[in-house]
Amino acid sequence: MRVLITGGAGYIGSSVAWMFIDKGHKVTIIDNLQTGKKTNIPKKSKFIKSDIANLSKLKRSINQNYDLVLHFAALIDNQESINKKTKYFYNNYIKSKIFLNFCKEKGIKNFIFSSSAAVYGSSNKNVNERLKTKPSAPYGKSKLKFEKHLEKFASEINYVILRYFNVAGVEKKMRCGFKIKKNKSLFNNLCYSILKKKKFNIFGNNFNTKDGTAVRDFIYITDLSEIHYYFAKILMKKKIRSVYNCGYGVGYSVKDIAKNFAKVLNKEIYLNYKKKRKNDIGYSVADNKKLKKYYEIRNLKDKLSIMIKSSFNWYRKNTN
Repeated sequence: MRVLITGGAGYIGSSVAWMFIDKGHKVTIIDNLQTGKKTNIPKKSKFIKSDIANLSKLKRSINQNYDLVLHFAALIDNQESINKKTKYFYNNYIKSKIFLNFCKEKGIKNFIFSSSAAVYGSSNKNVNERLKTKPSAPYGKSKLKFEKHLEKFASEINYVILRYFNVAGVEKKMRCGFKIKKNKSLFNNLCYSILKKKKFNIFGNNFNTKDGTAVRDFIYITDLSEIHYYFAKILMKKKIRSVYNCGYGVGYSVKDIAKNFAKVLNKEIYLNYKKKRKNDIGYSVADNKKLKKYYEIRNLKDKLSIMIKSSFNWYRKNTN
């Protein structure tokens, strides 16, 4: 396969890029390096430093045909999006529309879109793909808006929309991973608290959950990369236009994750409860029955430990 990846210097995009390269496929990466890390980019890939909406540069730089596009390029901070609605709408929706039109003009018929569980908003049960979407913040709204735009072209392109739940961990060879600075993710914050011996802040202890802290479904980055590769192979063989949840269907509270970090790493963590943040989702766990018809996650009981250990090792390796 000849694969074009946007946002391939980012955490998820680079991991997927390495997956395709390891399996012998040719990869081209487009990234403006606004949030991505150049060190994440596989050396065996072709790299184009460009914004996905810079059509003049893309037309000059892309002079071959591609079998598949994997579209990861996006701003992803749910809290930031609340104060920067216009920026998120333009970056995640308008630019994606421009890029999709470019792909259609280039004759690329297969498209995998990196969406988010944020399109569901909050729920008190595991969410399936048929559930009514009700994103609570501009980030989720921008992702949903492009999903709807993709669906308008169902007669012209094959596509798979993957709605990620919380992605964590680092691939085994530690060739790429999450950024350390300006990273507000739960796993990154826990690594920081442990290594710097700082209190770990939990935002909200009055959610309608078993211990009052927010509950999330976590998926290991390598499993997510394999899901992308699996659906890429399907797109090469047959017509498919569908949406899939990418999660394990298991919910862990923030307090659960903190306790597991302390246990797996044999470290002390001091918890500090703070006020719940605006538009924070209380419960977000996948119903993944639809995904499991195509792809079965293996060794699920080991995954949380793998996510914790690999995250901590990556953080320690890449922090000063």
